[in-house]
Amino acid sequence: MNTEFWNQRYAEAAYAYGTDPSEWLREHLPAGEGRSILFPAEGEGRNAVYAATIGWRSFAFDISVEGRRKAMALADHHKVDMDYRIGSPEQLEYKEASFDAIALVYAHFPAADMLVCHKRILNWLKPGGILYFEAFGKKHPEYKQANPAVGGPDDPDMLFNEAELRSLLQDFTIHELREGEQKLSEGIYHRGTGWVLQAVAEKR
Repeated sequence: MNTEFWNQRYAEAAYAYGTDPSEWLREHLPAGEGRSILFPAEGEGRNAVYAATIGWRSFAFDISVEGRRKAMALADHHKVDMDYRIGSPEQLEYKEASFDAIALVYAHFPAADMLVCHKRILNWLKPGGILYFEAFGKKHPEYKQANPAVGGPDDPDMLFNEAELRSLLQDFTIHELREGEQKLSEGIYHRGTGWVLQAVAEKR
């Protein structure tokens, strides 16, 4: 995982992907009422901080210390608490079945590690817990080639299509799954139309 790249990106004064949460997540995430939610690869904290403002006990992790620094500043600005750790999924020791929800929002892992990372992360979700998944799909590099400002990985092996996501979620009841174009206006590095998968699923 390219820690240096992300530290350089998040060291910039502006928030790379803005300070507002994903619009899709905002539409789908209910009030937390004290329940716990984990945000893997959370960067500068926009989604985890939002969850905390609507009552979730918000947890997050990332490999970037610069991302954590800005995330904690954002949490302070909104006067909310957040447990934010530094590390990769392989390094972190959350307890099995310990979270009420997990939100994977543009949390893209290196192709060689992706399946292992996702399986480890999903193991931290309680039975009956909800997964919120939003990520670029396999067709996205075509959109990035046409408009580099939309951001996202260049390597299709880091991305999912619907069939692969369904396979990953075979132990889940999928309540919603969409694959298609999505207009993004998130900070500096998500601007334009991309190809996105979005899913809400409940762990059985």
